[in-house]
Amino acid sequence: MISVHDNEVVSYEVNLKDHYIVINTEYREIEVKIRFTEVMAHLFEDHLHGSILLDIDNHEIDQFIEGNIEILEKHKPYCWPAYYKTISELREKLIKEQYKYYVIYSSYGFNGWVIAKDIQILKSEAT
Repeated sequence: MISVHDNEVVSYEVNLKDHYIVINTEYREIEVKIRFTEVMAHLFEDHLHGSILLDIDNHEIDQFIEGNIEILEKHKPYCWPAYYKTISELREKLIKEQYKYYVIYSSYGFNGWVIAKDIQILKSEAT
């Protein structure tokens, strides 16, 4: 996977209809697009001008559940991130449908996580 360490976040797009997120970044005249596909849910925080990424890691679904239990319980009545009766049912759904838990770490600013089936990191020379 292409490194995103020290990339500056320029912009991002969340497409709810087509279930994808693209984070546009730059590093030394190189544009890097981080594309998450088949996205179920995301949470981004600390959107700041000049935000710098540290890394993106893939963690276990159990870490997602454990680290977000409060927000999952709070938003359960709104069918977020999906309809489920119990946390165990949500966990099983995420694992069965092969979702992954991507955590976005920041050196400064923008950070969060994405529940998606895949990630692609593409780079090109800035124009």
